[in-house]
Amino acid sequence: MLSIVTLPDELLRRGSEEITDIDDTIRKLAEEMIDAMHIGNGIGLAGAQVGLLKRIFVVHVNRDEPRVFINPTILETSVDEIDYEEGCLSIPGIYADVRRPAAVKIQAWNERGRPFSLDAEGVLARVIQHEFDHLKGVLFIDYLSDRKREKLLRQYDRMARV
Repeated sequence: MLSIVTLPDELLRRGSEEITDIDDTIRKLAEEMIDAMHIGNGIGLAGAQVGLLKRIFVVHVNRDEPRVFINPTILETSVDEIDYEEGCLSIPGIYADVRRPAAVKIQAWNERGRPFSLDAEGVLARVIQHEFDHLKGVLFIDYLSDRKREKLLRQYDRMARV
């Protein structure tokens, strides 16, 4: 069973490396990440969040099947942006509104090593962008004002001490 890495672990701030071979090890990792995401009641999980600096993330939003994204690239984002409350399994208990593009076009490989592209909007687009950020060592709190981020981090520290 994979463990979820939480702040202040520095792994969350490091960039991830490309996966060069999509083999049984990567397929097993994807399955375990989906399991860990479900156990944590999340809708997305990136490699760094389970201690592996690999360019992989998984998502599972309502009314959709679980999806695996390996070595993803965001090709396009919409001009329209929306605010939406985000949270993160790596910063449990902390939520904040984040402004992001309303839709994205992403290209990646699935767990069988097949390339695909996907046009996503709504919650799926949101989760894809959130998890894609993890591959670059970026957290959703980085989009907040300094004041708001510091307030939430103080709240997180208090919760972590309990």
